[in-house]
Amino acid sequence: MKKQQQAGGLVYSTEHGRMCPGCRQPIDACTCTKAAPPPSDGVVRVSRETKGRKGKGVTVVKGVPLDAEALQQLGKQLRTACGSGGTVKDGVIEIQGDHVELVMDKLKPHGWTVKRAGG
Repeated sequence: MKKQQQAGGLVYSTEHGRMCPGCRQPIDACTCTKAAPPPSDGVVRVSRETKGRKGKGVTVVKGVPLDAEALQQLGKQLRTACGSGGTVKDGVIEIQGDHVELVMDKLKPHGWTVKRAGG
């Protein structure tokens, strides 16, 4: 008899596409990543970064205590308020351009502790 592999498993199905390695469900129906918001110390940090972006500055928002869907909605609201593009990935909101002060003003009414990180 063959032993059941602990670390391996199905990663792609022609019927469902990519599969989650944790719960073995299709990525769209994954239950393990949507269960809990990312860990946070209760402080939302807003900073400006240029690293890895060919000198272009982006405003980065980290530590927001929301789940993935609510984080997407907040990201859309912030991008609209700033009038620029951006993305939400890995629990971090990135907004193109230097909008640190505006983003901080928009986050304070939510009741979170908002701090400027970096220089």
